[in-house]
Amino acid sequence: MARYPDYPVLTQRLRLRPFTRGDVDAVFAYRRLEAVARYLFDGPLSRDECAMAVQQRTGQVALEAEGDKIVLAVELADSNSLIGEMSLIWRNVEARQGELGWIFDPAHQRQGLATEAANAMLDLAFGPCDMHRVSARCHTANAPSWRLMERLGMRREAHFREHAAFKGGWDEEFVYAMLWPEWKAMRLQGAAE
Repeated sequence: MARYPDYPVLTQRLRLRPFTRGDVDAVFAYRRLEAVARYLFDGPLSRDECAMAVQQRTGQVALEAEGDKIVLAVELADSNSLIGEMSLIWRNVEARQGELGWIFDPAHQRQGLATEAANAMLDLAFGPCDMHRVSARCHTANAPSWRLMERLGMRREAHFREHAAFKGGWDEEFVYAMLWPEWKAMRLQGAAE
């Protein structure tokens, strides 16, 4: 069954919306940085590469088949400044499994914005997208990412050591996950408080 969420997704401080071609310069501002590319599979992107990536993302707004992605621009609601992106990948249709991902401009880190955006994506995944399990993964040295997963209430399920070649070395990866009943319990507890 296809999933076509309503956009934008609004939080207290953020608007998560589909990408537009006008987002190229804002995406280039953070995707060109070595600090952003450090733990990504690709390196810093050129403006032309950002333009191609944004063009691709403009169509990634629904889940229709396994492997499809929803990739949303994250912007500050008060200024409309694009500060990052969130993704939800449909990894397994039959088992209702998804994977969450994010990339944020370092200038907007340590303000709880990634946590706010990721919680909105979990609500999308477990709500309208009807997922049973959502995972996320990161390089073990990427402490801000795995700490974010822990703040979201995800549990560490795996530590893959030297499991893949990565930028001239070996990739060390943590995998975290959350199940629908766990998400529901957290939301009910939050509503009660």
